[in-house]
Amino acid sequence: MELRQLRYFVAIAEQGSFSRAAERLHVSQPPLSTQIKALEDEIGVQLLARSNRGVVLTTAGAAFLEDIRSLLGQLEHAVERTRSIENGDAGTLSIGFVSIADFGILPPTLKSFRTRYPQVDVQLHELTTDAQIRELRAAELDLGIGLAPVDEPGLTFTSLQHEPLMLAAPTTHPILRGEGAVDLRALAKEPFIVPPRNIGPGLYDLTLSLCQAAGFAPRITQHARQMQTVIGLVSCGMGVALVPASLRNLKRSGVQYRPLLGQPATIELGILHATQTTNPMRDNFIQTLREAAQRLAQP
Repeated sequence: MELRQLRYFVAIAEQGSFSRAAERLHVSQPPLSTQIKALEDEIGVQLLARSNRGVVLTTAGAAFLEDIRSLLGQLEHAVERTRSIENGDAGTLSIGFVSIADFGILPPTLKSFRTRYPQVDVQLHELTTDAQIRELRAAELDLGIGLAPVDEPGLTFTSLQHEPLMLAAPTTHPILRGEGAVDLRALAKEPFIVPPRNIGPGLYDLTLSLCQAAGFAPRITQHARQMQTVIGLVSCGMGVALVPASLRNLKRSGVQYRPLLGQPATIELGILHATQTTNPMRDNFIQTLREAAQRLAQP
Protein backbone atom coordinates (compact mmCIF):
# COMPACT_ATOMS: atom_id res chain seq x y z
CA MET A 1 0.00 0.00 0.00
CA GLU A 2 1.50 3.31 -1.07
CA LEU A 3 0.83 6.80 0.21
CA ARG A 4 0.04 8.06 -3.29
CA GLN A 5 -2.65 5.38 -3.66
CA LEU A 6 -4.37 6.69 -0.55
CA ARG A 7 -4.20 10.26 -1.81
CA TYR A 8 -5.53 9.17 -5.19
CA PHE A 9 -8.44 7.40 -3.49
CA VAL A 10 -9.34 10.49 -1.42
CA ALA A 11 -9.20 12.73 -4.50
CA ILE A 12 -11.53 10.43 -6.50
CA ALA A 13 -13.96 10.14 -3.57
CA GLU A 14 -14.08 13.93 -3.17
CA GLN A 15 -14.35 14.68 -6.90
CA GLY A 16 -16.77 11.83 -7.67
CA SER A 17 -14.96 11.29 -10.94
CA PHE A 18 -11.72 9.69 -12.14
CA SER A 19 -11.24 12.38 -14.78
CA ARG A 20 -11.74 15.31 -12.41
CA ALA A 21 -9.50 13.64 -9.81
CA ALA A 22 -6.79 13.12 -12.47
CA GLU A 23 -7.03 16.80 -13.39
CA ARG A 24 -6.75 17.85 -9.73
CA LEU A 25 -3.77 15.56 -9.16
CA HIS A 26 -2.08 16.51 -12.46
CA VAL A 27 -1.82 12.89 -13.59
CA SER A 28 -3.36 11.00 -16.51
CA GLN A 29 -6.47 8.92 -15.88
CA PRO A 30 -5.15 5.42 -16.80
CA PRO A 31 -2.40 5.32 -14.10
CA LEU A 32 -4.97 6.62 -11.61
CA SER A 33 -7.32 3.74 -12.40
CA THR A 34 -4.42 1.29 -12.21
CA GLN A 35 -3.37 2.48 -8.75
CA ILE A 36 -6.92 2.31 -7.36
CA LYS A 37 -7.33 -1.22 -8.73
CA ALA A 38 -4.02 -2.20 -7.06
CA LEU A 39 -5.21 -0.69 -3.77
CA GLU A 40 -8.51 -2.59 -3.88
CA ASP A 41 -6.73 -5.82 -4.77
CA GLU A 42 -4.31 -5.41 -1.86
CA ILE A 43 -6.96 -4.90 0.79
CA GLY A 44 -9.44 -7.26 -0.90
CA VAL A 45 -12.36 -4.83 -0.82
CA GLN A 46 -14.14 -2.83 -3.53
CA LEU A 47 -13.94 0.82 -2.50
CA LEU A 48 -15.46 2.61 -5.49
CA ALA A 49 -18.33 1.78 -7.83
CA ARG A 50 -19.14 3.44 -11.14
CA SER A 51 -22.68 4.66 -11.73
CA ASN A 52 -24.59 6.90 -14.09
CA ARG A 53 -23.75 9.76 -11.74
CA GLY A 54 -20.03 9.03 -11.85
CA VAL A 55 -18.04 7.29 -9.14
CA VAL A 56 -19.61 6.55 -5.76
CA LEU A 57 -18.22 5.06 -2.59
CA THR A 58 -19.23 1.60 -1.50
CA THR A 59 -20.22 1.18 2.15
CA ALA A 60 -16.73 -0.16 2.87
CA GLY A 61 -15.19 2.66 0.82
CA ALA A 62 -17.00 5.32 2.87
CA ALA A 63 -15.65 3.84 6.10
CA PHE A 64 -12.18 3.58 4.57
CA LEU A 65 -12.33 7.23 3.45
CA GLU A 66 -13.08 8.41 6.97
CA ASP A 67 -10.09 6.59 8.42
CA ILE A 68 -7.74 7.57 5.59
CA ARG A 69 -8.64 11.26 5.93
CA SER A 70 -7.75 11.03 9.63
CA LEU A 71 -4.53 9.20 8.84
CA LEU A 72 -3.45 11.74 6.21
CA GLY A 73 -4.30 14.57 8.60
CA GLN A 74 -2.09 13.03 11.28
CA LEU A 75 0.67 12.55 8.75
CA GLU A 76 0.50 16.18 7.66
CA HIS A 77 0.56 17.28 11.29
CA ALA A 78 3.63 15.11 11.89
CA VAL A 79 5.38 16.65 8.88
CA GLU A 80 4.58 20.20 9.99
CA ARG A 81 5.69 19.49 13.56
CA THR A 82 8.94 17.93 12.36
CA ARG A 83 9.67 20.96 10.20
CA SER A 84 8.85 23.27 13.11
CA ILE A 85 11.27 21.42 15.39
CA GLU A 86 13.96 21.50 12.71
CA ASN A 87 13.50 25.28 12.43
CA GLY A 88 13.38 25.77 16.20
CA ASP A 89 9.72 26.79 16.15
CA ALA A 90 8.40 24.00 18.40
CA GLY A 91 9.55 21.64 21.12
CA THR A 92 10.83 21.86 24.68
CA LEU A 93 13.70 24.11 25.78
CA SER A 94 15.29 23.69 29.23
CA ILE A 95 17.02 26.81 30.54
CA GLY A 96 19.03 27.39 33.72
CA PHE A 97 19.50 30.89 35.08
CA VAL A 98 21.13 32.67 37.99
CA SER A 99 18.72 34.61 40.17
CA ILE A 100 19.85 38.08 39.05
CA ALA A 101 18.72 37.30 35.49
CA ASP A 102 15.16 37.10 36.80
CA PHE A 103 15.34 40.77 37.83
CA GLY A 104 16.81 42.04 34.59
CA ILE A 105 17.17 40.37 31.23
CA LEU A 106 15.04 37.23 31.60
CA PRO A 107 11.47 38.68 31.81
CA PRO A 108 11.65 40.77 28.60
CA THR A 109 13.38 37.91 26.80
CA LEU A 110 10.66 35.43 27.76
CA LYS A 111 7.90 37.82 26.72
CA SER A 112 9.44 38.35 23.30
CA PHE A 113 10.32 34.68 22.79
CA ARG A 114 6.84 33.42 23.67
CA THR A 115 5.32 35.89 21.22
CA ARG A 116 7.59 34.67 18.42
CA TYR A 117 7.62 30.96 19.25
CA PRO A 118 4.34 30.08 21.02
CA GLN A 119 4.82 26.35 20.34
CA VAL A 120 8.07 26.15 22.29
CA ASP A 121 7.65 24.94 25.88
CA VAL A 122 10.25 26.84 27.93
CA GLN A 123 11.19 25.11 31.18
CA LEU A 124 13.05 27.39 33.62
CA HIS A 125 15.39 26.26 36.39
CA GLU A 126 16.91 28.73 38.84
CA LEU A 127 20.45 27.45 39.40
CA THR A 128 23.81 28.85 40.42
CA THR A 129 26.41 28.98 37.65
CA ASP A 130 28.30 25.95 38.99
CA ALA A 131 25.05 23.94 39.08
CA GLN A 132 24.28 24.99 35.50
CA ILE A 133 27.66 23.68 34.38
CA ARG A 134 26.91 20.29 35.93
CA GLU A 135 23.45 20.17 34.36
CA LEU A 136 24.78 21.14 30.93
CA ARG A 137 27.39 18.39 31.11
CA ALA A 138 24.65 15.91 32.03
CA ALA A 139 22.55 17.16 29.06
CA GLU A 140 19.78 18.19 31.48
CA LEU A 141 19.87 21.79 30.23
CA ASP A 142 19.93 23.21 26.72
CA LEU A 143 21.14 26.63 27.81
CA GLY A 144 22.39 28.46 30.88
CA ILE A 145 22.49 32.13 31.88
CA GLY A 146 25.34 32.44 34.36
CA LEU A 147 28.03 34.68 35.77
CA ALA A 148 31.63 34.97 34.61
CA PRO A 149 34.27 33.71 34.93
CA VAL A 150 33.54 30.41 33.18
CA ASP A 151 36.30 28.43 31.48
CA GLU A 152 35.07 24.88 31.03
CA PRO A 153 36.17 22.43 28.31
CA GLY A 154 33.29 21.49 26.05
CA LEU A 155 31.19 24.49 27.08
CA THR A 156 30.92 27.88 25.42
CA PHE A 157 30.46 31.06 27.47
CA THR A 158 29.38 34.14 25.52
CA SER A 159 29.20 37.53 27.21
CA LEU A 160 25.69 38.97 27.31
CA GLN A 161 25.85 42.10 29.45
CA HIS A 162 27.88 43.87 32.12
CA GLU A 163 25.95 45.11 35.15
CA PRO A 164 27.33 47.74 37.51
CA LEU A 165 27.51 46.86 41.18
CA MET A 166 25.57 48.86 43.74
CA LEU A 167 25.48 48.96 47.50
CA ALA A 168 22.51 47.30 49.19
CA ALA A 169 22.19 48.47 52.80
CA PRO A 170 19.51 48.58 55.49
CA THR A 171 17.40 51.72 55.10
CA THR A 172 18.31 52.82 58.65
CA HIS A 173 22.06 52.65 57.98
CA PRO A 174 23.80 56.00 58.70
CA ILE A 175 25.72 55.89 55.42
CA LEU A 176 22.45 56.35 53.54
CA ARG A 177 21.88 59.83 54.93
CA GLY A 178 21.68 62.35 52.16
CA GLU A 179 21.62 61.51 48.48
CA GLY A 180 23.98 60.25 45.83
CA ALA A 181 26.78 57.73 45.56
CA VAL A 182 28.42 56.04 48.55
CA ASP A 183 32.15 56.01 49.23
CA LEU A 184 33.11 52.37 49.72
CA ARG A 185 35.80 53.38 52.24
CA ALA A 186 33.05 54.30 54.68
CA LEU A 187 32.10 50.62 54.89
CA ALA A 188 35.46 49.38 56.18
CA LYS A 189 34.04 48.25 59.53
CA GLU A 190 30.68 46.98 58.26
CA PRO A 191 29.66 43.30 58.10
CA PHE A 192 29.43 42.08 54.50
CA ILE A 193 27.11 39.45 53.02
CA VAL A 194 28.51 37.62 49.98
CA PRO A 195 27.84 34.40 48.06
CA PRO A 196 30.21 31.49 48.82
CA ARG A 197 33.20 31.67 46.50
CA ASN A 198 32.72 28.10 45.23
CA ILE A 199 29.34 29.02 43.68
CA GLY A 200 29.84 32.73 42.91
CA PRO A 201 33.56 33.35 42.34
CA GLY A 202 32.98 36.38 40.10
CA LEU A 203 30.92 38.40 42.58
CA TYR A 204 32.94 37.16 45.57
CA ASP A 205 36.30 38.12 44.04
CA LEU A 206 35.01 41.45 42.76
CA THR A 207 33.69 42.38 46.20
CA LEU A 208 37.07 41.60 47.76
CA SER A 209 39.06 43.44 45.10
CA LEU A 210 36.89 46.57 45.34
CA CYS A 211 37.20 46.66 49.10
CA GLN A 212 40.96 46.09 48.93
CA ALA A 213 41.26 48.92 46.39
CA ALA A 214 39.41 51.10 48.92
CA GLY A 215 42.02 50.22 51.54
CA PHE A 216 40.40 47.49 53.62
CA ALA A 217 39.57 43.79 53.69
CA PRO A 218 35.79 43.22 53.98
CA ARG A 219 34.55 41.67 57.19
CA ILE A 220 32.46 38.83 55.80
CA THR A 221 29.95 37.62 58.36
CA GLN A 222 27.32 35.88 56.20
CA HIS A 223 27.28 33.76 53.06
CA ALA A 224 24.14 33.29 50.94
CA ARG A 225 23.75 31.20 47.79
CA GLN A 226 20.90 33.19 46.21
CA MET A 227 20.72 36.94 45.70
CA GLN A 228 17.20 37.02 47.12
CA THR A 229 18.65 35.62 50.35
CA VAL A 230 21.40 38.22 50.32
CA ILE A 231 18.82 41.00 50.07
CA GLY A 232 16.70 39.34 52.74
CA LEU A 233 19.64 39.35 55.14
CA VAL A 234 20.35 43.01 54.34
CA SER A 235 16.72 43.89 55.07
CA CYS A 236 17.10 42.24 58.50
CA GLY A 237 20.06 44.46 59.29
CA MET A 238 22.57 41.60 59.13
CA GLY A 239 25.01 43.55 56.97
CA VAL A 240 25.61 45.25 53.63
CA ALA A 241 26.26 43.77 50.21
CA LEU A 242 27.52 44.71 46.77
CA VAL A 243 24.95 43.50 44.26
CA PRO A 244 24.21 43.83 40.51
CA ALA A 245 22.14 46.89 39.66
CA SER A 246 19.20 44.78 38.42
CA LEU A 247 18.54 43.78 42.04
CA ARG A 248 16.91 47.18 42.43
CA ASN A 249 13.91 45.58 40.77
CA LEU A 250 13.61 43.31 43.81
CA LYS A 251 11.48 45.58 45.93
CA ARG A 252 12.21 44.60 49.52
CA SER A 253 11.19 46.71 52.49
CA GLY A 254 14.09 47.68 54.71
CA VAL A 255 16.62 47.81 51.86
CA GLN A 256 17.96 50.77 49.91
CA TYR A 257 20.26 50.69 46.90
CA ARG A 258 22.92 53.27 46.17
CA PRO A 259 25.57 53.62 43.45
CA LEU A 260 29.23 53.49 44.45
CA LEU A 261 31.46 56.53 44.20
CA GLY A 262 33.93 56.52 41.32
CA GLN A 263 34.18 54.40 38.19
CA PRO A 264 31.48 51.72 38.44
CA ALA A 265 32.65 48.11 38.73
CA THR A 266 30.66 45.61 36.68
CA ILE A 267 29.84 41.94 36.83
CA GLU A 268 29.48 39.92 33.63
CA LEU A 269 26.40 37.88 32.77
CA GLY A 270 26.70 35.42 29.89
CA ILE A 271 25.23 32.52 27.94
CA LEU A 272 26.38 28.95 28.55
CA HIS A 273 25.84 25.99 26.25
CA ALA A 274 27.50 22.81 25.07
CA THR A 275 29.96 23.59 22.31
CA GLN A 276 29.55 20.53 20.08
CA THR A 277 25.76 20.47 19.85
CA THR A 278 23.26 22.04 17.49
CA ASN A 279 19.86 23.19 18.66
CA PRO A 280 17.77 25.64 16.60
CA MET A 281 15.44 26.40 19.52
CA ARG A 282 18.42 27.24 21.72
CA ASP A 283 19.87 29.47 19.01
CA ASN A 284 16.55 31.29 18.64
CA PHE A 285 16.46 31.92 22.40
CA ILE A 286 20.07 33.15 22.37
CA GLN A 287 19.21 35.62 19.62
CA THR A 288 16.23 36.86 21.65
CA LEU A 289 18.48 37.24 24.71
CA ARG A 290 20.95 39.34 22.74
CA GLU A 291 18.21 41.59 21.42
CA ALA A 292 16.90 42.10 24.97
CA ALA A 293 20.41 42.92 26.19
CA GLN A 294 20.78 45.54 23.47
CA ARG A 295 17.48 47.16 24.43
CA LEU A 296 18.41 47.21 28.12
CA ALA A 297 21.78 48.79 27.29
CA GLN A 298 20.13 51.72 25.50
CA PRO A 299 20.00 54.90 27.58
